[in-house]
Amino acid sequence: MPEERKKSVKDWPEDEQPRERLMKYGAGAVSDAQLLAIIIRNGRNGRSSVDLGIELLDKFKSLEGIAQAGINEICGKQGIKGIGKAKAAEIKAAIELGRRWYQRPSQVHETPESFCASQDVVNFYRQKMKGLKKEVFQCVALDTKNKALTIIKDEEVSIGTLTASLVHPRETFKTAIRESASAVIFVHNHPSGDVRPSQEDILLTRRLVQAGEVLGIQVLDHIIIGDGTHFSFRDSGMLGRTP
Repeated sequence: MPEERKKSVKDWPEDEQPRERLMKYGAGAVSDAQLLAIIIRNGRNGRSSVDLGIELLDKFKSLEGIAQAGINEICGKQGIKGIGKAKAAEIKAAIELGRRWYQRPSQVHETPESFCASQDVVNFYRQKMKGLKKEVFQCVALDTKNKALTIIKDEEVSIGTLTASLVHPRETFKTAIRESASAVIFVHNHPSGDVRPSQEDILLTRRLVQAGEVLGIQVLDHIIIGDGTHFSFRDSGMLGRTP
C-alpha cells in the first residue's frame, strides 16, 4: 500500500504544490482546481485546498458554474464546508477579474473585417456572447460584392430577457439601410445553452426574411449561439422564402 498523502499541500512535493508549480511552469501548467486552491490557500477539516477546489468544480460543474453561483450557494448550508463568505467572495472576485479581462473591448472582441464562412460567424459570436445571462440580438450588415462577406457594421439591436429577445424588423434593419448593406446576418444567444429555436425565434425569422425581401436586403442566415453549439436557420433549411 502506498503511503497516504498528507492533507497539507505544503507537505506535497514542490512540483505538485499549486503556487510553486505556477511560479515555476506558468499559469497554463496549473489545473482549474489548483488555481482555485491558490485562492483558497488553506484547507479545512482534513481536506487540502486542492480538495476544496475539486469539490467546488464537482458541485458547480465548471468555473462558469461557480461564476454564476451566489455567495450563499458556495458557502451556505448547501455549499462547500471549509469555505466561508470571505473566501467565497475572493473566488468570485478572481473569476470576475478574468471575465472582465476576457471581455475587454479593445482587443478580444474587435469585429473582424470579413467572414468567409458561416463558421467564422459562429466562432466570433460564441466568444463574444459567452457567459451572457440575457438574450442579445445582433445584426451584422454586409457587402456581398466579393467572395468574402465584408462587414460594414456590427450592431447590437436588442437585449431581451432570459427567455426572449424583443426585436422589431423596423429597428433591426435600421443600420443595414443606413449603411446601404446588401445583406445581413442575424445572431442571438440562448443563455440556457439549448439552441433549439423557439416558436418565437421561428416567427421572428420569417418576419425578418419577409422584411428583407421588401427592402431588397438579403437575410443570409439567423444563427442561435448556445453553450459550445449553434443552430443555423439556413443550414437547417428554415430560412427560405416564406409563402
